[in-house]
Amino acid sequence: MAEKRARRRGRGAIYSYATKAGKRWRWQIYEPVNASEPDGELRRVSKGGYRTADEADDGLRDALLKLKNHVRSTAAGGISLASFGLEWLDSLRLAPSTVAGYRRLFRLYIEPQLGTSKLDKITPSRLSRHYAELARSGGAAGGPISANTIRKAHVILGSILDAAIDDGLLASNPARRTRLVKAPTGKQVREQAPEMVTWSAEQLKRYLEWDRDVYGDEHFTYWLVLAQTGMRRSEALALKWADVDQARNRISIRRAADTINIGTVKSTKSGSARVVDVDSSVTDALRAWKGLRGSISLDLARGDAFIFGNDSGDVINPNRATMRWSVRVAAARRRLGDEALPVMGLHGLRHTHATLLLGAGIHPKVVQERLGHSDISITMSVYSHVTETMQRDAVDRLAAIMAGA
Repeated sequence: MAEKRARRRGRGAIYSYATKAGKRWRWQIYEPVNASEPDGELRRVSKGGYRTADEADDGLRDALLKLKNHVRSTAAGGISLASFGLEWLDSLRLAPSTVAGYRRLFRLYIEPQLGTSKLDKITPSRLSRHYAELARSGGAAGGPISANTIRKAHVILGSILDAAIDDGLLASNPARRTRLVKAPTGKQVREQAPEMVTWSAEQLKRYLEWDRDVYGDEHFTYWLVLAQTGMRRSEALALKWADVDQARNRISIRRAADTINIGTVKSTKSGSARVVDVDSSVTDALRAWKGLRGSISLDLARGDAFIFGNDSGDVINPNRATMRWSVRVAAARRRLGDEALPVMGLHGLRHTHATLLLGAGIHPKVVQERLGHSDISITMSVYSHVTETMQRDAVDRLAAIMAGA
């Protein structure tokens, strides 16, 4: 009678049998008749002749591994990266703006070049060639694109292929073969990153005075709030009158304008509210602007009304504010001179705020809290060019203290 060692369902079994030469062992498994239908009809496959149970056990494991890889390869061979990638994007439970950014990168830098490839045909060498092609001619009009953009596309592609492993379609992730895949490194991204443009205190003051004297409208008040608080553009656009404590010169930042679902608000980037102190120039400007809003309609000056909303009271698109800023700065440069004001984007007001504070010796923890960074390491990394100067100043101050001791 055969001696049988059963395995869990789907794992096969080994058993012994008698021959003239003595006891031998055999393994047995059931495999799909059609590898593309792993849940379909099965057939029995076995192999004998092993002298020991351990040898048969090893043979069984090899057979199961080959079967698993064959079924996986057959399944992956029928699914394109574009099809699986789009399903992955649809499954994400992230902020709409984050998902929109992923979709854009996938649409521009992954799908056109790799979308028709089957999952099992994506190799480390293919990815390396793809990234090299992007670096040469993956941008607009066939121009190059930055290492940062390529690295972001690489991260998304790696996550998609990780999901394919989770679904049993791939055994390994070619994007994770860091020795073979020549994706841009973090160091390369930092080396190619454009230099951060900020204004000096004098330049900022000169621009704000010019904007106030020439326009003196809601945009001037908006620029002032951004410059004096370091808020993100979308956070300032979502401010309501109830968020301003005129008596204590404080502003509570509780929400942000959505750049995807225009006209709606969402939570702040860190997911939490914060309070920033401001000087009286900000609250005075807001008080004056509130009076003008109230002259249009009392509803626009109610506590639950958006401070910088449109005439209908709705929150405006942050991209409109960015475009308006670009127009204003261009006009100021024509009037004041190109050398007086470097070209700076709207987000530069946030960087300018942080740089001026750090340069004045304000503790980075305070700057972190004002900016709403979730971790102080973000602040230290983004503004490392300023903190390096602070390090030098600290050494000089210590030397002065020791010299006078």
